[in-house]
Amino acid sequence: MQDALQLARAQFGLNIGFHILFPSITMALAWILVFFRVRLARTNDPVWRVSYQLWTKVFALTFGMGVVTGVLMSFQFGTNWPGYMRAVGNVAGPLLAYEVLTAFFLEATFLAVMLFGINRVPQWLHVLSTVLVAVGTTLSAFWILALNSWMQTPAGHVIEDGQLIAGSWLQVIFNPSFPYRFTHMMFASGLTGSFLIIGLSAWRLLKEPADRAAASALRTGIVVAAVLAPLQIFAGDQHGLNTLEHQPAKIAAMEAAWETRTRMPLVLFALPNEKERRNDYALEIPGAASLILKHDLDAEVRGIGDFAPDAPPVAPLFFAFRVMVGTGVVMLLAAWTGLWLTRRGAVPARWALWGFAALTFVGWIATLAGWLVTEIGRQPWLVTGVLRTADAVGPVSEASLGSSLTSYILTYALMLISYIVVLTHLAGKGVEVMQ
Repeated sequence: MQDALQLARAQFGLNIGFHILFPSITMALAWILVFFRVRLARTNDPVWRVSYQLWTKVFALTFGMGVVTGVLMSFQFGTNWPGYMRAVGNVAGPLLAYEVLTAFFLEATFLAVMLFGINRVPQWLHVLSTVLVAVGTTLSAFWILALNSWMQTPAGHVIEDGQLIAGSWLQVIFNPSFPYRFTHMMFASGLTGSFLIIGLSAWRLLKEPADRAAASALRTGIVVAAVLAPLQIFAGDQHGLNTLEHQPAKIAAMEAAWETRTRMPLVLFALPNEKERRNDYALEIPGAASLILKHDLDAEVRGIGDFAPDAPPVAPLFFAFRVMVGTGVVMLLAAWTGLWLTRRGAVPARWALWGFAALTFVGWIATLAGWLVTEIGRQPWLVTGVLRTADAVGPVSEASLGSSLTSYILTYALMLISYIVVLTHLAGKGVEVMQ
């Protein structure tokens, strides 16, 4: 049974990890497309038309990938995790339905107008369609993150006749961690989408340095990233303080803090030793964790020992958190460097363009690392304090799980390679302006 549980977790982790790659782009790219479309409407400059047409294609492709992987993920609630819907379906079901009814249909309807209506509908309607698609992507994130946040910090539910139901939908939706998680994820999407634009525009400029549309898109992506990177750092700090209040075991694992103590050191690097409950080869800054987490150098921070046996594993959270922070710093430095290199409309030197191209998918790394922290840090709970992960898994055999997991890995690898090849091809050849 334990092996089946681990395989089911691995399979769902693979599905949600692969799926999140695509919404993390579309949530932000939709709003950048609004900017491109409004600029085109105001100036009628063909540069903005080229940018809009190229990135609408990228958006459509990415949206399609997100839909396919999202559908596959939802099936697993019934096949691999039937206990989840049995226990909390009265809360989870409506939130998922709201996402489809208010967001997915809105996106799917007006995406067609975006793609094919630029010469077929009035300009005001085409601009409105672009705005409504962007609103749809944000609504989708709103409902999905409301559910995920409720699973992390459940609130507003009651038990009636042995069934968990929503006592207050406002409390369910706006649970303690939702505002922080939603803000943090939207900023993460903004950085992911902007660096995709930066990287692919740089790739195009390496092939055609005179492409004004690519230079304009590059500058747009850099400005967005330069603004969002420091905001994301602040939002992450606030989210961390909220997590310390509501999920202190997660923070303890992220910081590899084994025992409760004052003047908790900040562990920059170590090899967490879960068997001996210590950090090997640790590089620490004394008292810095207390200062960061409680803004007091002498404050007490709780350690993993306070939460055993219901504590998450330390090593995955410790390393994933540092990968997330490290990539965030890289994005900040790259964006601010880009601001200087592209000042007054300048096109960066080839070495800089190669550097930007190499960072095309850096947002994915940060996003995946952040979601590993979020989801593994909740263990052993599926819904904190309400439903344990082990109690939700279904009776699927290890053989079935193993074979389907292998199929998923192979299929997703092929899909990811194909997606990246198509993106680089689209960006590399540019776009002919449709008259």
